[in-house]
Amino acid sequence: MTTTRPLRPWYRPMVARRTDEEHRSATPLELFFDLCFVVAVAQVAANLHHEISAGHVSHGVLRYLMVFFAIWWAWMNVTWFASAYDTDDDVYRITVLVQIAGALILAAGVPRAFTEGDFATATYGYVVMRLAAVANWLRAASGDPEHRRTDHRYAIGVTLVQAGWLVRLLSPADWWAVTFVLLAVADVLVPAVAERSRMTPWHAGHIAERYGLFTLIVLGEVVLAVSLAVQAGVDAGDDGLRRLAAAGVVIVFALWWLYFDRRAEVPTRLRRTLAWGYGHYLIFASVAAVGAGLEVTVDGLRNLAKVPGTVVGYAVAVPVAVYLVTLWLLLVRPQPEATVPAAFPVTAVLVLLAPLVPGTVYVLAALLFALVAVTVAARRRALRAAAPSG
Repeated sequence: MTTTRPLRPWYRPMVARRTDEEHRSATPLELFFDLCFVVAVAQVAANLHHEISAGHVSHGVLRYLMVFFAIWWAWMNVTWFASAYDTDDDVYRITVLVQIAGALILAAGVPRAFTEGDFATATYGYVVMRLAAVANWLRAASGDPEHRRTDHRYAIGVTLVQAGWLVRLLSPADWWAVTFVLLAVADVLVPAVAERSRMTPWHAGHIAERYGLFTLIVLGEVVLAVSLAVQAGVDAGDDGLRRLAAAGVVIVFALWWLYFDRRAEVPTRLRRTLAWGYGHYLIFASVAAVGAGLEVTVDGLRNLAKVPGTVVGYAVAVPVAVYLVTLWLLLVRPQPEATVPAAFPVTAVLVLLAPLVPGTVYVLAALLFALVAVTVAARRRALRAAAPSG
């Protein structure tokens, strides 16, 4: 007897998914969504690298944080919505594809945002992504009466904030920093207000997997930076660049190891859930910035960077320190067993001191290697202590 798989419908009511659903994992559409976001992450990291190498440090960092906020926030909202309501019907797929198109528009506007301060194209792409999300929230409100109030709050809040982003394009350039902060705060307050009435039925295991996958995406940017260093070293026959590439490999391996050393657990209380979800902005942004910093270091070795050697060192050290502190706050402190929590902030302090001595990247690689070794040793001790005696 042969069995036929059910055909995917054009439209099905958007009802809440079970929070304890078994085998809940990322779908091909979510993976494609992440893949397309690689373009935006690559653009913003590449422009950060160029701005720092050119000596426009504060200018480049500020615009990097602003543009990365748009990338992260749009990705995060799609991710949490899909965890609660993904129907995988044709209408939902089309809506997500519209959001991907918005991400590509945003990515196309990144260079002009960095070099000319023209955020129009990036803003239009962001608004496209967010307004497509409004359509999904309205669908959810129609199909899920229990969470209708929450879903309507999302739809109204997102729409109002997007109107603010469009109006911002008409404001004087002198107001742009202030208006950005105000609108960014308004954007992140929407979930905090909407979820207070009744939390949407997101799946903790699915969310943890999705965040892990996006961490891998931004780690890919660091891998790209290391690969470019290797290529530059081989082409130039420069042993210094080859050694730098080896240190970069140790750094990226350590960043991966430290994040995935323990199983991520998403808190279920609203305030802690928001802190966990929002705090990953610093993890994602810092990892992508490490890749940009390594490329700045390559420029420094080739005498192409227009900044002092200390600034070159801090281009890598600062994002590594931010990564370690944020990882400690979000993932390590809540699970103190099988680790040495104090090792993370102590290593972060040493990382910030590293640019004051020669060979910053090699010192950072050694510090991160030591931190990984400490965490491995602590886990082995915990396993031996937990093992039954006899």
